[in-house]
Amino acid sequence: MKKILLTLTVLWFCLAATAQPNLLSGKYTKDELSKILIPQEKWLPFPKIDDRAGWAKADQAMMKAYVKTAETYLKYEWPGIPATKSLLIERTGDRDEYQTISFKKREVLGTLLLAEIYENKGRFTDQIIDGVWSICEESFWGVPAHLPKTKELSGLINVKQPFVELFSAETSCFLAWVDYYLGDKLDAVSPQIRKRIYDETNSRIFTPLMTKPHGFMAANENGRRPNNWNPWICSNWLNAVLLLEKDNNKRTETVAKILNVLDQFLNPYPQDGGCDEGPGYWGAAAASLYDNIAMLNLATANKFTYVYKDEKFRNMGRFIYRAQISPLYFVNFADASPKPGMAADMIYRFGKDIEDPDMMKFGAYYRSPAEGSSGRAHYFRNFFALFIQNEYQSAEKGLPFPKDTWLPDLQVMIARDKQSSTDGFFLAAKGGNNDESHNHNDIGNFMVYYNGMPLLIDVGSGTYTRKTFSDKRYEIWYNCSDYHNLPTVNGKDQLPGPQFKAGNVSYKTGKDFSALSLDIAKSYPADAGITSWMRSVRLNRGKSVAFEDAIKLTEASSIVQHLMTCYPAEVVKPGELAIHYAPQGGKALDFLLKYNPAQFEVSVEKIPLDKMEDKGVKRNWGETIHRINLKAKSPKKNDKFNFTLAPK
Repeated sequence: MKKILLTLTVLWFCLAATAQPNLLSGKYTKDELSKILIPQEKWLPFPKIDDRAGWAKADQAMMKAYVKTAETYLKYEWPGIPATKSLLIERTGDRDEYQTISFKKREVLGTLLLAEIYENKGRFTDQIIDGVWSICEESFWGVPAHLPKTKELSGLINVKQPFVELFSAETSCFLAWVDYYLGDKLDAVSPQIRKRIYDETNSRIFTPLMTKPHGFMAANENGRRPNNWNPWICSNWLNAVLLLEKDNNKRTETVAKILNVLDQFLNPYPQDGGCDEGPGYWGAAAASLYDNIAMLNLATANKFTYVYKDEKFRNMGRFIYRAQISPLYFVNFADASPKPGMAADMIYRFGKDIEDPDMMKFGAYYRSPAEGSSGRAHYFRNFFALFIQNEYQSAEKGLPFPKDTWLPDLQVMIARDKQSSTDGFFLAAKGGNNDESHNHNDIGNFMVYYNGMPLLIDVGSGTYTRKTFSDKRYEIWYNCSDYHNLPTVNGKDQLPGPQFKAGNVSYKTGKDFSALSLDIAKSYPADAGITSWMRSVRLNRGKSVAFEDAIKLTEASSIVQHLMTCYPAEVVKPGELAIHYAPQGGKALDFLLKYNPAQFEVSVEKIPLDKMEDKGVKRNWGETIHRINLKAKSPKKNDKFNFTLAPK
């Protein structure tokens, strides 16, 4: 067995070492790119509005749903966004009031456009024009939470120095598709409308991105690789420039730069395809990379399909179903949501393009009835979705639920009692480092579910505020290690930074077990006095979850083990703590956490959820977050702790 494990490990690192760099930008020279890009004036990614035969092939139920929703927007009053809404990010930390207005305007515009495409009668055109004009008059297409944290700005954009973030790029995409579908009809009203779409997009998006460095384009000064911003922004930038830029030389130059920027995301991405931002961000990370490739294939008559054969790219797609716990829940380390929405149509297409039947079935499983809204992000996905429904709606559905997944680069273990089933225990545990994107200080953390429902949890993130991505990030409780399933040692908790990382990581699995062991000592500051803290987390299939800590300290003044749950808990007798598992719609059952009563005294506290950031926590878990604290009675420098969790 050891020989097999060693062989697999060597094989993995050989594959990782031979992963192709610059997969996107290294394929074609700029001259070759200029020849394979379909010129802007000839490019027809989807049927033009007057191609009624083409639009007859689109899903009619979806189109009618857009019309029904758009009719409610015929008298929509396009709001301006007051400066004081932007200033809220500085004054109170709130980002939602501004974003609610901004996002709604884009959703309305996108839905109106889809309705007009279906009818082609001009009924929605004036509202679309008003929407375009209103958005073009906004001082900032992004959101104030993404403004640089400088005294000069303090919550308001300097309109003479535009820069590009997620939602300004999204805005350019909405406007570009309006131009593509309604260009001639807008010119019939006034040539100024399309002129303004291009001028505003050029000055706010194209010029800054081609002339100024932006943080999302490459690793930061600390060496942290780009996160979802990179492919997400690029996907909208690519849409906009392909649709709007009539100068084909500029168009080629821009696409070439986009390919280079995307490689800064792809080159350092883990070979195992693991998304350290979690399943909730996967839809804008690996999935957005796929969006770029899908659009490039439309723009080049499929000259980028070679990407679909790349094993790293394929692993990036598979991550979404590998990280699944149950139909509702997903592994949610760091800022990831435990209950992310699934962009089902896109997932199905991704699976089809990489020839992964499990991913296709997974995407088909989450298909939902037409909702009649364009959404506020990834607008172009609507057009792809409209033309796959005949195939997609009859596709086989299913959830793979792999029995074991090991992501060696991410150092994440995922295991369940039974293949293709949520019955019984589910365990996920992680190593890694504390400089991951959307990082929580959580090395050695784990989560336990039973019958697909939470038991020991990772709280995840709450509502984003000014604090969330500031130097006060670790003042938010759920970002800190003492509110994860981790110990506080000599009064010290884990710290953020790349130097705080797991060591001696080892993963093993067999028919009856899966286990991760790692040394979490280096995730704590030096003054915690930890020489070694070997943590082992193990799924004993069909029986229990066990975790063990073997410790060596230079001093031992205090040790507190923390466990997080969304149920009440109480000590029923020394050495046994009952967690009153009562999942909504499921069978109530007590689970016993067994520990050595000679080592620990136990207390249970209910976490108050009364801060602005806690709104998102309540949305995910309700108001029943409890922290179990096992405090060492007589801490020792060398000791071993054993815990088991099993149904009563």
